Amino acid sequence: MENVNIPARPDLWIRVEEIRLPPPSLRDNTADLDRLLKGIRKSLGTEHIVCDLSIIKRIPSLLREFNYSVKAALFRDGEVWNMVDLFSSEGEDAFYGFAVDLGTTTIVMEMVDIKTGKTVDRATFHNPQIQAGADILSRIHFTSSNGNNLRVLQSLVTDRINVEFKRMAASRVTDPSRFVAMSVAGNTTMTHLFLGITPYWICREPYIPAANRFDGIRASSLGLDMNPLAPVLVFPNVGSYFGGDLIAGIMSSGMTETDEVSLLVDVGTNAEVVIGNSEWLMACAGAAGPALEGGVASMGMIAGPGVIDRVRIEPHGDRFVITTIGNERPVGICGSGLIDLVSELFLAGMIDIRGKFIKEQCKERLQEKDGVAYFILVEEKDSGTGTELTLSQPDIDALIRSKAAMYTILTTITNTVNVPLHSIKTFYVAGTFGSYIDPRSAITIGMLPDLPLSAYVSLGNTSLMGARKALISKEAAVEALRIRDRITYLELNVNQEFMNLFSAAKFLPHTDRALFPSVKERRPGSS
Repeated sequence: MENVNIPARPDLWIRVEEIRLPPPSLRDNTADLDRLLKGIRKSLGTEHIVCDLSIIKRIPSLLREFNYSVKAALFRDGEVWNMVDLFSSEGEDAFYGFAVDLGTTTIVMEMVDIKTGKTVDRATFHNPQIQAGADILSRIHFTSSNGNNLRVLQSLVTDRINVEFKRMAASRVTDPSRFVAMSVAGNTTMTHLFLGITPYWICREPYIPAANRFDGIRASSLGLDMNPLAPVLVFPNVGSYFGGDLIAGIMSSGMTETDEVSLLVDVGTNAEVVIGNSEWLMACAGAAGPALEGGVASMGMIAGPGVIDRVRIEPHGDRFVITTIGNERPVGICGSGLIDLVSELFLAGMIDIRGKFIKEQCKERLQEKDGVAYFILVEEKDSGTGTELTLSQPDIDALIRSKAAMYTILTTITNTVNVPLHSIKTFYVAGTFGSYIDPRSAITIGMLPDLPLSAYVSLGNTSLMGARKALISKEAAVEALRIRDRITYLELNVNQEFMNLFSAAKFLPHTDRALFPSVKERRPGSS
């Protein structure tokens, strides 16, 4: 498990204070609540403490049950500390929070010990909303087709999270009442669906979210099986397709801590891009992500056992070297494998600059069925599915559109701020894209700019990293809001330059080959 080191003087916004109180007497008949608040104020060094009515009702019995020796769980909102619950000072000492990466395809959650900052458990699972649609637009349309469907999608996620709560509570032999906080980072639509807020207008001009900032949320209002008054910190959004997951990514990258202009790309179901430094930030987002999850290919799959993640073609195209996750028999291909495959086919001269198969070079691997060309990557006898794994011409065409959108997003945003794309010294790549993609292959097909490979910095799951930071650090939670307020959002849906540049990028690697000198050097016979 990945751990987070708590500094010597932590700026925690979630605290558990041990309070030992003198019991009441005829000489000291202070009200139970007043007695408790006096002890907490002394421990925290503040007068600003709020106690919910539901806790006030329980205080008399709890103080007496615990012999006036209690642990008070609280969270800070601005200058005010809010009480979550009271516990006995005897027995179990651990309290937990959860950091959640609320992805369109995959949800990752970590169980964090509030006191130590250590991750003690972790869960990764497919977002169950996939049954209503694999992409954001499908889910938005699903919510508008029936008045109850918004609640259905919200429950699919919260119910699945509750399953993990139950499992994790059992594994730690603890009670869910000790789950006292949650931090969630997701894109704008996923955030709306998680909170039960209609996303209807996000995909309709002029592309407006219902809200971009969410304050005062408690677990009970979302149906989460944790302490009812546990705070749920939800990362703010910036625009219709630029959400809290990328704000978490910006925070994790550290790009706002330097004067050097850098780029950050997080590609999941959508491609989200931000450029800037310590002085300014500009961001945009667009639909270029499905290729990175294998979503544009008929044999495409989300990364898992037996899924092809690397492809190399040996000289002369006589042998394909394929690796799969877990070294199991191949059952499909994920995004990194797909980009590798098309890159290698292009370098080997098996497809041309339009991405069209060249029959003479593909030889017997190229077949045709119902007028559609198919390239046999894995023969039936070698496949883990018992059938051939093939790449069709429509698969390549879809990847080229996806890669063209990615490169055009990058070109558009750098042109907007008048920073040449090829002058970028640091290019952060996050998410699945950053974890598995080979930058050289992405450069070969023109998905990423032809920068030195040293410029590309893989960050991993920055959405989860940011959520974890905000869970244990008040400064990080506040920084998320500061980052949001500094971002200028570029709406690509109405950007004419984007459409013009997109057409030029629908070739391998690009119509302007001078933009990709390293590809020219590596592809025999290119001019």
